[in-house]
Amino acid sequence: MLSRLLFLSLLIMTLSSRADAQHQYKVGIIGFYNFENLFDTLDAPDIRDEEFTPSGSNLWNTEKYQVKLHNLARVVSELGTQITPDGVSILGVSEVENRKVLEDFVQQPAIKDRNYQIVHHDSPDERGIDVALLYNPKYFKLLGTKAMPLVIYRDSGERDFTRDVFLVSGLYDGELIHIMVNHWPSRSGGEAASQPFRNAAAMICKNAADSLMQEDPNAKVIIMGDLNDDPISPSVKKILNAKRDKEAVSRGGFYNPMYNLFKKGIGTLAYRDAWSLFDQILLSYGLVNEKAEGYKFYKVFIHNEPYLLQTGGQYAGYPFRTFGGGAYMGGYSDHFPVYVALVKAVE
Repeated sequence: MLSRLLFLSLLIMTLSSRADAQHQYKVGIIGFYNFENLFDTLDAPDIRDEEFTPSGSNLWNTEKYQVKLHNLARVVSELGTQITPDGVSILGVSEVENRKVLEDFVQQPAIKDRNYQIVHHDSPDERGIDVALLYNPKYFKLLGTKAMPLVIYRDSGERDFTRDVFLVSGLYDGELIHIMVNHWPSRSGGEAASQPFRNAAAMICKNAADSLMQEDPNAKVIIMGDLNDDPISPSVKKILNAKRDKEAVSRGGFYNPMYNLFKKGIGTLAYRDAWSLFDQILLSYGLVNEKAEGYKFYKVFIHNEPYLLQTGGQYAGYPFRTFGGGAYMGGYSDHFPVYVALVKAVE
């Protein structure tokens, strides 16, 4: 605990040296984590969850479910604690089956004391996986939510039911903030063939953000999630106009702090010996504009600690996941979590 508080003090001193010496800074951590198939063990009749049942192909039982919850809680308990002992105050999540698995998750010993609250909405996804938001009420007061459906169709003309874009608005340490949690359509069928689906999801985010920033050019809007696209993909770079450099962001635009990490070859998931950076957090003009009041972006992080890597076998060096090649591995997730540190000057 002492080392964490010391690091926080050093952060405050470093930032203060760049601005008014009378100022100190509050620090907040906001993140995203793809939980990779956090299913309960029950067979829900209206979704395709059979493989995650005791008699299903994964032989998914209470013991494995509890190991999964324990592992995920360990990871979440660590996010941002090198900056503040409170850790992550808002966490968007994806690939959760229902509210019940989140209720079980927030009661895990590693994070129970943070009293995380749950904002969840059942999406129409055919596999039953949803996005959701967890928050520490010490930092965040919920004001409202809005599920924004993504309506897309297969070549056959049949609708492809997938995850909604989930907009959550509230007061972050008294400051209005809007967060869109996403899990965009996968690249199944090929990247190019599926790109229009992700472009459509990006357009939903853009339209919502445009409305919020039309009312207030300095509105604090965060778009986060597993986008199944990289920072250079057209959905992110062109439709959302997410810039590589803060200085290039103008009113109505977004800053992508993940861009330079991606260009360095750093990713959040691996496939065929190549890293992708699908898990992203995009920040509106109001969070990077130096003249705006309140919380601003300070730094981005990918939590890729050594224990989150597979150490042997065909997938050595990949994220250590729960299942691999059809075999139970007992790991964490096939994605690394990501988070940003925001800072706010105080007298």
